[in-house]
Amino acid sequence: MCQLLGLNCNSPIHVGFSFSGFAQRGGRTDEHRDGWGIAFFEGGHDKGVRHFVDTQPACESPMAKFVRSYPIKSRNVISHIRKATRGPVALENCHPFVRELWGRYWVFAHNGTLEDFSPRLHASFQPVGGTDSEWAFCWLMQELAKSHAGMPQLAELTITLRELSAQIAGHGTFNFLLSNGLALWAHASTHLHYLERRHPFAHAQLKDADLVIDFAAHNHPADKVAVVVTAPLTTNEDWRAFSPLSMKVFVDGQAV
Repeated sequence: MCQLLGLNCNSPIHVGFSFSGFAQRGGRTDEHRDGWGIAFFEGGHDKGVRHFVDTQPACESPMAKFVRSYPIKSRNVISHIRKATRGPVALENCHPFVRELWGRYWVFAHNGTLEDFSPRLHASFQPVGGTDSEWAFCWLMQELAKSHAGMPQLAELTITLRELSAQIAGHGTFNFLLSNGLALWAHASTHLHYLERRHPFAHAQLKDADLVIDFAAHNHPADKVAVVVTAPLTTNEDWRAFSPLSMKVFVDGQAV
């Protein structure tokens, strides 16, 4: 199956360290060679999105090398490395996917396979590629738009997402990350882990690359960073597993 990486922070950070380890799973330390993608929320009020996708394995992709080294900073990031189960290896099937709702971009990536999930979609949200993941995202956006006339408060929005996610999860494995630039939602059917970094910051050692970082040298004492990933990225930090069929929402670098 695919793998997911999400970051949520209270101030913009560079994703290079986490992505450097994660990208190695795209063909070097794991088998996910069927493309990859990443989306950063940038700009005023976190409305702008930089979106990169590539069909090459993440460990070999020149674009992935660019992302690792370029100083893009963001408060909400979603990345995905793909092992194709539905749909061919093609750009339109690379996650994350992006749609607009209520005047904001929404970014979504999924790990898992859904069986017999093909609900009716109206004209506003249609899949471009051939994955069950994009179909599920379009349905989520459609049902959110039907449930709320405009952007609801965070708690109300999360309740609706929990209800909709449970319906999709009945069709198979539905691990996903979703962000609108204001928050990061993470839903686990099977494997998903998270940690929250805050002062006092310490050293971290990547599991998939020979790289160590001293976060105290790169972060302000007030910084808070939440990282969500399919399998732990580092060997010396306190990663916590999601309970099956659970959802968490992260705002300003912490679970709320």
